[in-house]
Amino acid sequence: MKKEVRIFLTALMFFTRIPVPKGIDHNTADLNRSSRYFPMVGILVGIIGAACFAAAHSLFKDIFTAVILSLIATLLVTGAFHEDGLADVADGFGGGWTKQRILEIMKDSRTGAFGVIALIVVLLLKICLLAKLALLMINTHLLPFCLLYITAHAFSRTMPVFLLRYMQYAREDDATAKSKPLATKISWRGLLIALVTGLVPLFLLIYALHYSYLLLLVVVPCGLLTLYLARFFHKWIGGYTGDCLGATQQLNEITFYIGVLAIWNYI
Repeated sequence: MKKEVRIFLTALMFFTRIPVPKGIDHNTADLNRSSRYFPMVGILVGIIGAACFAAAHSLFKDIFTAVILSLIATLLVTGAFHEDGLADVADGFGGGWTKQRILEIMKDSRTGAFGVIALIVVLLLKICLLAKLALLMINTHLLPFCLLYITAHAFSRTMPVFLLRYMQYAREDDATAKSKPLATKISWRGLLIALVTGLVPLFLLIYALHYSYLLLLVVVPCGLLTLYLARFFHKWIGGYTGDCLGATQQLNEITFYIGVLAIWNYI
């Protein structure tokens, strides 16, 4: 149990700005195993975002203000880690036409036009989708929307784990890559832990919405998107990088919100 707690805290240290005990360091073995706790980190980030939304909505009585403040809270908690990956992927695949050039651009710390555009579009989409879902869901009670927030962060972090299981790391000769510790293929046990952890909030959301099992259909577009991204990454760079994992998380979060909004009319 102590070992698993240490691995979870390693994941928390790597993917968020949340302080962890001093004894937790960047142990390569623990970092390689930490991917099983991606969704659990997402649950924690989602809880912080949902709590911020609830507090801001109670204080200001305005949904857009609450959504923006909650989004800022999640960005501060994660250090915009996944958003940075999305921007790098947009720049790399938008400006490169060979594997070497794409990887070169993604490694560059500077953000180009493609990255800026991708971030603007994704952040605006999040604000609009969350505001619309909040308007639909909080008429009766705030809890379902808060659960939706938590579910989106947990489930969207489950999808990149499949890339870790079924794809190869693209920077095999780059020992300095920021995500090199995640290059080890996740075990079946780790995949199962991530999958169960990522789905639990979804079933809690279904229960909170009076057994609205149609929400399970949101798994389909997220699964198809992840499959497409896996094939796209494999075609151009022969595998994944840490930036690819971040982009996969961000795009799945957006797809989750869109899917729930589309399904809502039939619940």
